[in-house]
Amino acid sequence: MFKKVMVHTRRGIKFIVLFIIASFLILGAIAFLYKPTYSVFINGEQVGYTENKAKLQHKINDYIEKGDGTNSNVAFVQVDNLPEYKLCLLKKDIVTNDDEIFNKVKDQGIIYYRYYAILDNQEEKMYVANFEEAQDVVNKLKEKESSNIDKIAIVEKYETQMNDLVSVEDAVAKLYVEPVKPQIVTTNKKSTSTKYASTGTVNTKTTTSSGKASLGISLIRPISGTITSRFGARSSIRSSSHTGLDISAPRGTGISAAASGTVTFSGYKGSYGNMIVISHGNGVQTYYAHCDKLYVSAGTKVSQGQKIAAVGSTGNSTGPHLHLEVRVNGVAYNPQNYVY
Repeated sequence: MFKKVMVHTRRGIKFIVLFIIASFLILGAIAFLYKPTYSVFINGEQVGYTENKAKLQHKINDYIEKGDGTNSNVAFVQVDNLPEYKLCLLKKDIVTNDDEIFNKVKDQGIIYYRYYAILDNQEEKMYVANFEEAQDVVNKLKEKESSNIDKIAIVEKYETQMNDLVSVEDAVAKLYVEPVKPQIVTTNKKSTSTKYASTGTVNTKTTTSSGKASLGISLIRPISGTITSRFGARSSIRSSSHTGLDISAPRGTGISAAASGTVTFSGYKGSYGNMIVISHGNGVQTYYAHCDKLYVSAGTKVSQGQKIAAVGSTGNSTGPHLHLEVRVNGVAYNPQNYVY
């Protein structure tokens, strides 16, 4: 019995040894003829092979984050179909094609560029490469006291196409608008403007607030022009701080109602000259002073944008302009909180 067991044991050991030798020979043959690699698929289609998927994917991720490095304004690259990898054994004489796979990824990518637009009165005028340059343009316009500085803004852009970029110097030169000096009217000449008879009532107290009241309505610009005196400013031509906003424009320029409402005053009012006052409800009123001509009288209902008067230089004025006030319950607020 023992002898039979030993015989079977020796046979088992021989079988195991032969199995191990055969396995090593098979694995050696596979290692000699094949190499472990990755089959690469894009959108379900096989596009090639790579031995190092980590290296290939790292290269693709870098491209997605910052492009190929040829343009510093690239923000990112949108790639909808990223590669998928499957481990396989590949004959050693078959060459992998990492560069070809990478180029296929690049071909489907959508490049987005980041740059900055400089706006004048909400219209895109110039484009610069980065925010620092855009801020430099604004600062230089402020230093030169460009009259349009309050209308200059910066907007970050993300686009698939680049607009033409300009230098800081070119942008400043093209955007700069020379300040308009108020026209001085000599006191020894008599004004030819008509003094209109007054109808209605008006509050001209110099009660002001630096806050911002809720109007409940939207205002439009009565005229386009250059701001020559801001709310709260002090001057030798007035006895108190400025209760409104002065916008310079040629004599005769049409003045539009900033919002619909009812005219509560129309006529000549001392230092205000010829003036229109419109009540818009809830205690909200707009004043339009120093007018040359008045087109509406007290009691008239007007619509937003309707021509109500013409720019002039009546009353206490140094040149043709519109004096605009926004009042709530008799208190004057800065019109630039709502327009301009």
